[in-house]
Amino acid sequence: MTAAGAGSAGVTRRRALWAGVGGLLVTGAAAFVARDELRRWWWRLPGNDRPRKPGAVDHPGARWVPASSWNFRRADRPADYDIDRVVIHVVQGSFATALNVFQDPFHKAAAHYVVRKDGHVAQTVRELDVAFHAGNRGYNERSVGIEHEGYVGRPESFTDAMYASSARLTAGICRRYGFPADREHIVGHVEVPGTDHTDPGRHWDWDRYLRLVRAELRRPAGMD
Repeated sequence: MTAAGAGSAGVTRRRALWAGVGGLLVTGAAAFVARDELRRWWWRLPGNDRPRKPGAVDHPGARWVPASSWNFRRADRPADYDIDRVVIHVVQGSFATALNVFQDPFHKAAAHYVVRKDGHVAQTVRELDVAFHAGNRGYNERSVGIEHEGYVGRPESFTDAMYASSARLTAGICRRYGFPADREHIVGHVEVPGTDHTDPGRHWDWDRYLRLVRAELRRPAGMD
């Protein structure tokens, strides 16, 4: 064999080796994606629910007021759907009104939380589950919805106590699921694609709200 022939054989062997390594890498990546997808589908199968304690809440200090099961879809988030959004809503009514309609099976909608003017928080749907609050299936699956007592056209609806309490709630959600407190990940109902809602409206102070959320995130965990 000539030197040139030996060189060609070496190049061919190296190419074969790299092709094999590349194939293994591609196969490994595909296997990782497949495992992740299988994990998600496993949690979507009936009977594979994550543990649930009756009356337990995700946010410290919240009161459990369960919504009708017709107003949300049972899920196992974030095992089956990643959570990377908070959607801010305004009731266009009272705290009691929101709780009443969320318990009505014919309403076909509910948010995970409702915040009262004095800062009191009710949880109506577990964060595990997909609440029907955003009017967009993809956003429902990836987000936590927070309703606020009041009206979009009345700036007095949004009290200091409400802002502070809601900010603590949102900061806890950001911390639990590891997404940043910014306007990409904390949005108004009006910003959800395909929605016909206008809440939280022009009187909602986004700059103030984000400052409060970020201040909460700077506090050590467990200081609620």
